[in-house]
Amino acid sequence: MPVFDVFKQLLNAGEIRAAERDGAAWKVNQWVKQGILLGFKFGAMHEIKLGSGFNYYDKDTYPLKSLSVGEGVRIVPGGTTIRDGSYVASGVVMMPPAYVNVGAYVDTGTMIDSHALVGSCAQIGRNVHLSAAAQVGGVLEPIGSMPVIIEDNVMVGGNTGIYEGTIVREGAVIGAGVIITGSTPVYDAVNGKIYRKTHDTPLEIPANAVVIPGTRPMKGEFARQNQLGLITPVIIKYRDEKTDAATALEDALR
Repeated sequence: MPVFDVFKQLLNAGEIRAAERDGAAWKVNQWVKQGILLGFKFGAMHEIKLGSGFNYYDKDTYPLKSLSVGEGVRIVPGGTTIRDGSYVASGVVMMPPAYVNVGAYVDTGTMIDSHALVGSCAQIGRNVHLSAAAQVGGVLEPIGSMPVIIEDNVMVGGNTGIYEGTIVREGAVIGAGVIITGSTPVYDAVNGKIYRKTHDTPLEIPANAVVIPGTRPMKGEFARQNQLGLITPVIIKYRDEKTDAATALEDALR
């Protein structure tokens, strides 16, 4: 399939993307996601052997991504996998084990820590830190759905989950243990606002926001009697010099 081979080469080079910035907004390139799905449709199951006892079975259209030392991606030994059809820029560091799925875009200077996931079509900006066990959700279908977007200079803490087309704007800090989905209300305690996804717009975390796990009370008499609450993300401050110092340690470790 020569046309598909060219399509995948462009994905691997970062020349086409499942989503891209359009001014201040982001837009989904539906034709790119459709092309990725066609790769699954036309691919045939085959066996992948990675040494004795390590056999895998997947579509032959999406093998492991082929990289060389000259591409400047640092992959520490220990089980990391990058799927073909994704873009990983020079200067990216990946700790074991981590996974980058097809259609994803990971820009330069980003660190993907142990047990972190970059889902299909997720877009990760420059100088992002995805801490250990961070899960960045992906989406292929429906093709019009926005994947998760993590803009430049974002710090994503350990054991976090960011899903369902959430956009995390530049410089934000997502604290350890925060879970953000499309149905999650995010409470801005600084500005007295509540951010939600709507029918027409994705949930957005504002630039430089510092988000931690919080709680809000449940409704109903039973909930009040038992003092039940729901976990919800809370913006407690916006990034300042102290926050920058706390997130700068990784620069010394590269």
